[in-house]
Amino acid sequence: MSLSRWIPEPLLNLGPWDLAWWQWIAVIANIVLALLVGRIAVRLLNWSLHRVVARTATKLDDELMLKLASPLRLLGALAVYRLAMPLIELPPARAITITEVLLAVLAFAVVWGLLRAIDVLMFHAGSATWAQRRPASRALLSLMGRTLKVVVVIIAAVSFLGAIGLPVATMLAGLGIGGIAIAFGAQKTVENLFGAFALGVDQPLREGDFVRVEADLIGTVEAVGLRSTRVRTLDRTLVTLPNGRLADMKIETFAMRDRCRFATTLGLTYGTTASQLRAVRDGIEETLRNHPKIWTQDMVVRFMGFGPSSLDLEVVCWFQTSDYQEFRAIREGILVAIMEVVERSGSAFAFPTQTIHVASVPPTMRSSNA
Repeated sequence: MSLSRWIPEPLLNLGPWDLAWWQWIAVIANIVLALLVGRIAVRLLNWSLHRVVARTATKLDDELMLKLASPLRLLGALAVYRLAMPLIELPPARAITITEVLLAVLAFAVVWGLLRAIDVLMFHAGSATWAQRRPASRALLSLMGRTLKVVVVIIAAVSFLGAIGLPVATMLAGLGIGGIAIAFGAQKTVENLFGAFALGVDQPLREGDFVRVEADLIGTVEAVGLRSTRVRTLDRTLVTLPNGRLADMKIETFAMRDRCRFATTLGLTYGTTASQLRAVRDGIEETLRNHPKIWTQDMVVRFMGFGPSSLDLEVVCWFQTSDYQEFRAIREGILVAIMEVVERSGSAFAFPTQTIHVASVPPTMRSSNA
């Protein structure tokens, strides 16, 4: 059905861009109508979806609906405009041009929605319980979000340039050669970024952990950055390690242990009798078993042998704590209790001693030597 038969004669005259004046009015009216109808349609869609997402426990879908409202309104307006275009009776060449413009706006709306969705996903992931327990992961999530945005924008830009007829393949080849040159120059930086991702995924250390790196670095992790990790040593100096190197190093994390090991060797004097030795052994074992912080399922109190200057007892147990300060306090109490057990038994701790035997020379040998 043609609308031109009901159009007043003055509006049938051609205006700019070889369109009749009534067509220009229809194009503008179509834009206003598309915006209004698109907004109403999206409101109805959101109302329908809200009844569904309200039943879910997660807040991710609610946040996505809130952030994607504007891109969805733009998509709804595009759909309405495209459906009403045949009524305007545009010339084929102008219809193709307007369709290409609509496709460009459609691509913009899709990219806009993807960028907002990435923000919501990264924020939701950073607010999760596992991310709160891993401070380094939040920085990595931020980096991942920015990387995904750059990838989306690059794909959209390449698609747009290809759509307008530019030689995308030649441009990509040039970018590839330049990218290789940049990659060689920024090799260490890229290596450190990948190292940061590896540290964030494996979590061998976290901020605040007391760690040993290799064999010569012991300290507390102060910060895990995108390029390097800083460790505060026991001498209060600050050591900075590139993440690329750190990811390949041997890392021992004391904060991740569930128990602290206590091991010592007690040396009793050789004057200790067998009954006293058994009394010391049984008394120490009873002391350990009665302590509320001792893990009694694996405990060793045994006479291990005759030392050079002492009778040696091996004492090994585990304290049920991961706090090193608490471990020190428990260890002090256990050592004092062991001293009391040894004192009650009548024995004593041995000192490192040596016995020197001096042989006297007979008088006949002394006179002959003279």
